[in-house]
Amino acid sequence: MSAGYAPGADPRRWRALVVTLAGGFMILLDVSIVTVAVPSIQEGLGASASGVQWVVSGYPLTFGLALVAGGRLGDAFGRRRMYLVALSGFVLTSVLAGLAPSLVLLVIARLLQGLVAGLVTPQNGGLIQDLFRGAERGRAFGLLGATIGLSTAAGPVIGGVIIAAFGEPDGWRWVFLVNLPIGVLTLVLAWFLVPPIPAREVSADIDIGGIVLLGLAVLCVLFPVVQSEAGGLARFWWLFPPVVPLGYAFLRWERRRVAGERVPLVDMRLFTATPGYSPGAMIGTVYFCGFAGIWLVFAVFFQAGLGFSPLESGLSVTSFALGSAVSAWLAGRIVDRWGRWLTIAGLTMVAVGLGAVAVVTMLVDPGHLVAAITFPMLVAGIGGGAVISPNTTITLSCVPTGMAGVASGVLQTGQRIGTAVGTALLAAVFYAVVGAPGGGYRAGLAVALFAAVALVLFALVLAVADLRRNRGRYEVKDLPEHSMPAGP
Repeated sequence: MSAGYAPGADPRRWRALVVTLAGGFMILLDVSIVTVAVPSIQEGLGASASGVQWVVSGYPLTFGLALVAGGRLGDAFGRRRMYLVALSGFVLTSVLAGLAPSLVLLVIARLLQGLVAGLVTPQNGGLIQDLFRGAERGRAFGLLGATIGLSTAAGPVIGGVIIAAFGEPDGWRWVFLVNLPIGVLTLVLAWFLVPPIPAREVSADIDIGGIVLLGLAVLCVLFPVVQSEAGGLARFWWLFPPVVPLGYAFLRWERRRVAGERVPLVDMRLFTATPGYSPGAMIGTVYFCGFAGIWLVFAVFFQAGLGFSPLESGLSVTSFALGSAVSAWLAGRIVDRWGRWLTIAGLTMVAVGLGAVAVVTMLVDPGHLVAAITFPMLVAGIGGGAVISPNTTITLSCVPTGMAGVASGVLQTGQRIGTAVGTALLAAVFYAVVGAPGGGYRAGLAVALFAAVALVLFALVLAVADLRRNRGRYEVKDLPEHSMPAGP
């Protein structure tokens, strides 16, 4: 970065953050908003359930594949440029999806939409690293955490509202077309408000070999998992074993790049020489495995088990979304004082809240269930906001700004993998209990939630272990661009 640029001093930084987070909210919303549109898509296009599954799963699949490459491209060519170009692609592919005349074209549009979404998302974390310093960075990541939490839980609600407003059979088209006016407005504001940060002394020598090897490894994990509802685990289990040799080949390749003084896709010193990064990435992956997996289970329980509409189903869990959004913002303001203790407190609240919902589900009459779970879901949401925001801040606090994009991409790839694995795992548990003798929807929800609690407790163990090792507090350092130690 040029010597004349002063990070943390740009007067546009907060307005730029709001604009880029608006784009991030729209992209993350598309992970879950489409689930409530499945019946409308089936009716409108005359599609089968297995065919529509690709509309739902194709987006997170290509999304997860593109994150690390998107972060690296932002590091090399500038985050503002990548944000504008990739967000333009997202708006265009959203329109293609909304106007698709057939299921095949809709699936292709969704795959492309996920690909460009994965190029946009790492730029948010990278821009925060560029524009903010010290305690301000924690508050900025607090807003990012609020965005992640709110978009994850609000998708079914917003999707239900859109379908209800535009009706059948073409209401699903507006789930995608709504991105056009919002995206264009975001692009215009970003053009004027996101500062053109001076270019770094980072080579534009893109690691194509690393992108291919890591992409294949991630694909081998994600593809069977995102297809699990359509029998993917049984049909594509053979994709899991190649992950090990692909991962090993990727590590060897990256070390050769570093030894040859060429810029790697992922510098392994992120994990070995960056305080807080490895434990934070592990905590985030495991937490998303438990947290993000509950939404499909809730949607099936409320709609298939209790006969709720998509809108009613989404509204039933809004207390979690509201609690998460508020606490993420507050946690971002105090993470510099409390550090890893915030993560531990948040994980504890999530486990207690979801555990209480599981117990209440078995004890309370279905007619009063929504009211009965509102408070424990609020507790879990408040805890969730105190996990995502502080953990992101701590994990990225010591990452050199020249590696911020790829570090954010790796972190979010772990979250996407955790989301996919958790969704498949909890759905499998839920359906197994529902179909078992003496089971049923209420028992299925309760057992699935207890499984989610077990995953959250595992993340809590990791957080406590990190606290014991180094007190879970990492000084927010403004490291020089090339301050990472030499050597592979």
